[in-house]
Amino acid sequence: MAAKKQPEQALAEQWRDILALHARTQCELDRALHGHGLCASDFEVLDLLAESAAADGGCAYRVQEISDRVHLSQSALSRLIGRLEKDGLVERAMCPEDRRGVRVALTAKGRALHGEVRPVQRAVLARMLADAG
Repeated sequence: MAAKKQPEQALAEQWRDILALHARTQCELDRALHGHGLCASDFEVLDLLAESAAADGGCAYRVQEISDRVHLSQSALSRLIGRLEKDGLVERAMCPEDRRGVRVALTAKGRALHGEVRPVQRAVLARMLADAG
């Protein structure tokens, strides 16, 4: 019985270490991005939209697709997108192929801010994840 509990205990401890690293990294990202008027979740949405635009020159994501990628509830994501839209960083539009759907895309201001802040975010990730290894 003791031998069986050991791997389970190690697994639980590994999981807690992952959660602690995530929490520390999230706090560091929030701190680093605060001066740019963003939090870590704001940047994740901008980064996702920037990656899609880079891939095909102007793509936008449906809100549901963003929600699946950034791990926020639909309501939290809607509030976040509303804030980003109010700040002129993203714009929403109806999906031409499905009038019930809404697509979100970066504005020129959003692209510029993303480009400015991306190195800051990546530096925090590099530091935090290197410390974990």
